[in-house]
Amino acid sequence: MNSPSSAAPPSRPLVCVGALVRGPAGYLIVQTTKWRGSWGVPGGKVEYGETLSAAIEREFVEETGLKITGIRSAQTQEAVRSAEFHKDSHMLLFDFFAHTEGESVAPNEEIVQWAWVSLEEALSYPLNSFTRTLVELAIKEGA
Repeated sequence: MNSPSSAAPPSRPLVCVGALVRGPAGYLIVQTTKWRGSWGVPGGKVEYGETLSAAIEREFVEETGLKITGIRSAQTQEAVRSAEFHKDSHMLLFDFFAHTEGESVAPNEEIVQWAWVSLEEALSYPLNSFTRTLVELAIKEGA
């Protein structure tokens, strides 16, 4: 019998969502426990039967307490056994841009700290590489 810590990774990639969200005070970035202390955007796994859009809405509320609107697709990335992630994993990352009217973050246990920043300021943080490409895309598109 395997203990949970020695469980084999899933046999298929995990489908995950994340969003770079603009609020009244700028764009929200978070330092998380899952990306070895680097900064990223809130997000998580898509549940069976859930649309990508519904998943990012749910994940954002769960992780930050904020409701998001104006969700639009940004990019898709693959994180295949990335050393940046806290465990061996193969993830398909569906990234979005969105808005929020709120700015009072109610973080869950995954978020260590957060900041509302401009896109240019975000690049000065130690972002994980997947978030860095999302921020760079936002700058390029003038999001």
